[in-house]
Amino acid sequence: MKKLVAIMTSMLMLIGLAGCGNKQDSSNKLVVGTSADFAPYEFHILEEGKDKIVGFDMALAQAIADKMGKELVIKDMSFESIMIELQNGSIDLAIAGMSPDEKRKKVVDFSKTYYEGSQSVMINVKDKDKYKTYEDLNKKELSIGAQTGSIQADLTQKLTPNAKMVGLAQMPNIIMELKTGKIDAAFVETVIAENYAKAHPEVMILSEVPYEAQGNAVAIKKGNEEMLNTVNEVIDEVLSNGKMAEYIEEAVNLSAYDTAKNK
Repeated sequence: MKKLVAIMTSMLMLIGLAGCGNKQDSSNKLVVGTSADFAPYEFHILEEGKDKIVGFDMALAQAIADKMGKELVIKDMSFESIMIELQNGSIDLAIAGMSPDEKRKKVVDFSKTYYEGSQSVMINVKDKDKYKTYEDLNKKELSIGAQTGSIQADLTQKLTPNAKMVGLAQMPNIIMELKTGKIDAAFVETVIAENYAKAHPEVMILSEVPYEAQGNAVAIKKGNEEMLNTVNEVIDEVLSNGKMAEYIEEAVNLSAYDTAKNK
């Protein structure tokens, strides 16, 4: 009987140790949520026949993981679900070209700004003589595309309130709708719009639009001060040593080539 108890005790100890090992393995990973359809921020490429998510956001994510001594794990999801996943704790950080607007600040914390961009409106090239400014698009018979849950969706409603807003989850779908004439225009961040305009001669940038620049920041679960401080430290480093500029240049060049190759 004593021998049986001893064996059972030993087995329970082994199970407990195994459980601790799994927990340690999990804690040694930095899980970053993104929406990888937003080149050059984050996008898919094929590298040696394998799918890989790259972009300057992902380069920043890797720098943060390296600083923490953790393995980077990227979770690709729809943009509108990122905040929910962050609040639920299924991801540690959200890095997805995200602007820290007041609505988002109520539910998550944001790092320092690591990049500031502008916003533009795109149209089909065949309409270049029809529309001269974004004000020309503010008509009830027109449809304007924007990514669901994005700053661009807010801009669409603010700058062209009379037009019908068409919210789509993926940027490539927005561009396809614009190319085929299913929508009349689309609000897109300028650096993203430039890439698509280069790769798709059927669409063009009409103009930049008024936008109170909030920049892009990393979203972190509310109250995680240690994580916030680490992320801010990395952002300070990559901005001061020029690495962020390198990340952006590399991502822009790669996304222009990859988008053109797969158009």
